[in-house]
Amino acid sequence: MGGSPVIVGIAGSVRKGSYNAALLRAAIELSPPGARIESVSIRGVPLYDGDVEAERGIPEAVRELKDKIAESAGLIIVTPEYNNSIPGVLKNAIDWLSRPASDIPRVFGGRAVSLMGASPGRFGTVMSQTAWLPVLRALGMRPWWGPRLLVGGANKVFDESGRLVDDRIRTQLREYMAGFVEFAVGKAT
Repeated sequence: MGGSPVIVGIAGSVRKGSYNAALLRAAIELSPPGARIESVSIRGVPLYDGDVEAERGIPEAVRELKDKIAESAGLIIVTPEYNNSIPGVLKNAIDWLSRPASDIPRVFGGRAVSLMGASPGRFGTVMSQTAWLPVLRALGMRPWWGPRLLVGGANKVFDESGRLVDDRIRTQLREYMAGFVEFAVGKAT
């Protein structure tokens, strides 16, 4: 397992009881044997401000995330859906990660990426995942077009401690992770 490429996972919510953070933890747990998935947080990423960038450069929290993604075999974006679209805190993090623009190829260019998400609503995160596609294209990423993972009714799929308790979603997530890991790493691990 030590030599396997790492895949970075980002939960797009900073809320303590986030269903998307719970989904990422479950994805890590249900990954194929030998897969290395590292969960990273966007909690320390400040609001993007071009003046701050010009005066002080890239914040350390952003620089660390950029390096982890640049060294990874792929990126899993676990996105909430706010008002039928992309959550601002996650979009803000991606905006910082794409600065300076000359660094986009190193961080995102050709990188395998997958989208998944959980929501208490009936349709999961279908609108948010769709809204991410132009962003992924602009960054030159390589999206995985495997089956979508849209977890609706998240308040029933996870227990109070954030543990995945729905067997159907557990099976879907295990298959999803096997497919994405193979796509990102280039072979079954």
